[in-house]
Amino acid sequence: MSSAALHILKDVFGYDAFRGQQAAIVESVAAGADALVLMPTGGGKSLCYQVPGLLREGLAVVVSPLIALMEDQVATLDELGVAAVALNSTLGADEQREIAERIRAGQIKFLYLAPERLVQPRMLAFLQRLRIALFAIDEAHCVSQWGHDFRPEYLQLGQLAELFPQVPRLALTATADKRTREEIVQRLQLQEARRYLSSFDRPNIFYRIQPKDQPRKQLLAFLAARKGDAGIVYCLSRKKVEEVAEFLSAQGYPALPYHAGLSNELRAYHQKRFLNEEGLIMVATIAFGMGIDKPNVRFVCHLDLPKSLEAYYQETGRAGRDGLPADAWMAYGLQDVIFLKQMLSNSEGDERHKRVEQHKLDAMLALCEETRCRRQALLAYFDEVLEQPCGHCDICVDGVQTWDASEAARQALSAIYRSGQRYGVGHLVDILLGRDNEKIRSAGHQHLSVFGVGKGLSEAEWRTLFRQLVARGLADIDLDGYGGLRLTEQCRPLLRGEVQLELRREPLPSKTAKPAASAASSLVRGEERVQWEALRSLRRQLAEEHSVPPYVIFPDATLLEMLRRQPRSLSDMAQVSGVGARKLERYGQAFLDVLAGDGGPAAARDLRHELVSLARAGMTPAQMARQLHCSEKQVYALLAEALAAQQLSLEQALDLPEALREELQDAFLDGEGELPAVSELAERFAGRVELGVLHCVRAALQAEFEL
Repeated sequence: MSSAALHILKDVFGYDAFRGQQAAIVESVAAGADALVLMPTGGGKSLCYQVPGLLREGLAVVVSPLIALMEDQVATLDELGVAAVALNSTLGADEQREIAERIRAGQIKFLYLAPERLVQPRMLAFLQRLRIALFAIDEAHCVSQWGHDFRPEYLQLGQLAELFPQVPRLALTATADKRTREEIVQRLQLQEARRYLSSFDRPNIFYRIQPKDQPRKQLLAFLAARKGDAGIVYCLSRKKVEEVAEFLSAQGYPALPYHAGLSNELRAYHQKRFLNEEGLIMVATIAFGMGIDKPNVRFVCHLDLPKSLEAYYQETGRAGRDGLPADAWMAYGLQDVIFLKQMLSNSEGDERHKRVEQHKLDAMLALCEETRCRRQALLAYFDEVLEQPCGHCDICVDGVQTWDASEAARQALSAIYRSGQRYGVGHLVDILLGRDNEKIRSAGHQHLSVFGVGKGLSEAEWRTLFRQLVARGLADIDLDGYGGLRLTEQCRPLLRGEVQLELRREPLPSKTAKPAASAASSLVRGEERVQWEALRSLRRQLAEEHSVPPYVIFPDATLLEMLRRQPRSLSDMAQVSGVGARKLERYGQAFLDVLAGDGGPAAARDLRHELVSLARAGMTPAQMARQLHCSEKQVYALLAEALAAQQLSLEQALDLPEALREELQDAFLDGEGELPAVSELAERFAGRVELGVLHCVRAALQAEFEL
């Protein structure tokens, strides 16, 4: 590796060494070769063109499909002291002319363009008059007509090979199967390009999939250990997105909806908030995703089944882009399967397309019902072999029990057949459990030979079994009918007793839902929390001053290393990964100052500021405690401080019935002279209100007296 490349890596970006294939790619492109780079999300694709772009003379042109992505990259480079601009539709004519002049004068090193702008004859003619260092085509899978991110403008990028024959071109993507890779090569004329295919594995992501059983309650149990973390929750329908976002906000988890039914302005606003604020949860359909480069997304949840393993991989891959631990959690049920099969049946594609999509859905179901390591199964789908179980998924950690379900499955299949292959799971379970109800009687199903034969299993166990029969292809859903179950050809050997059937045994749901702990949920240890919040507070303040997302100042991984290393000088700080020369000069001392102190006053001030905002938004003290990772007692103390400083009114701080509020105020005002101490009234109101409420009422009255 050239010393110049390593110098740029350390001085500009703050890293000591390249990762994986980065060094080989940088060296090759810097020497003028074309490249096709397949690298998982978070693998460091940007460095693969940024470093050679700085090494080579001339303007580096980056093709990117989304304005948000461009702006994010430009902001990041600007913070590193690298001159970068984005030419997009948000700029006026004067701004565009000014940028063109700066490019001509050699004042710009990186130019970000949308594909539709790059292929305009005027733009191509402008670039031909310049010295071009390289072309980087990001999200190159958009060229594929097979993919769901297809952008027709990408098809025209092949002409760059003819117009700029001496300029190296890189095509970069995180999601490309073999067919898509060949399409990229063909359409972008990259036949001579060197191919760099990295592993699909994202070892920092913990995968957990569980059957739906009160999914909202399950989601809350998962989130309980992740208060204050940023994450994405995917749902299939717009209606569900809205409902879940509202539900989470009411539970003290600030959440925003995102789907195609919202106006462009509102979607852009929500996306901007998600990128710029700490601890927000985006509840979204698949409309949200591409172009989201937020590195510290700590979890991705699916409340509905994705339609393919490609979609699942891509969506879960938005977590943990910074390389730190992250979680991919999903709850799925038979209704998801029915819904997706209906969508597929009603789609406009031809029969061949539907068969392909059905195959993809079957592969997704197989992952859900898997009894071996999730990561092994997921990578196998992408033709990659993982020799040993990963040790970092629910199956590896918790284990999975299987049972001989042959006889029970025959009973279930018999119930489907004997009832006419037209009933849903609920009715079939009623038959097997021998339930006497109106629907059973009106159909005469109390006379079936299978009526009541299944009392050895619970309703939940039967429902699990039916779900697994559908997933295994032994039963199918009659979409032309009313969504009832019917037999398939594959079930014949089982019915004839020729084969045995081993199924997963789902663990019984616990009475008290415990938070699902993971490495991601315990990144920061308890004793580090105050200093961590102080570092985040400073980062947030600097981000607001510079009008950039917090992670552009420093990503979480860099803050965490500061926390663990405890640098005491600027030279110590320069050794922290992610602290380059420019950022060391700009921010080094400020972060050293926070680390040198205890971070207490700053963190407390910031906490109170946040609490005031939450109170004004209508949150209860219990919800605020969950959001701020502190006790309700601390919340009441901070509310009292805010009331004393007249930052809040009593009505904003506490949602008390008017009669009770007046009774409390009268109790403090009954005496003469000084307001009585809270301790004097504590016994009187014991069991009716929290002690903290009394402190708040007293603080509000005291503030009025001091006016």
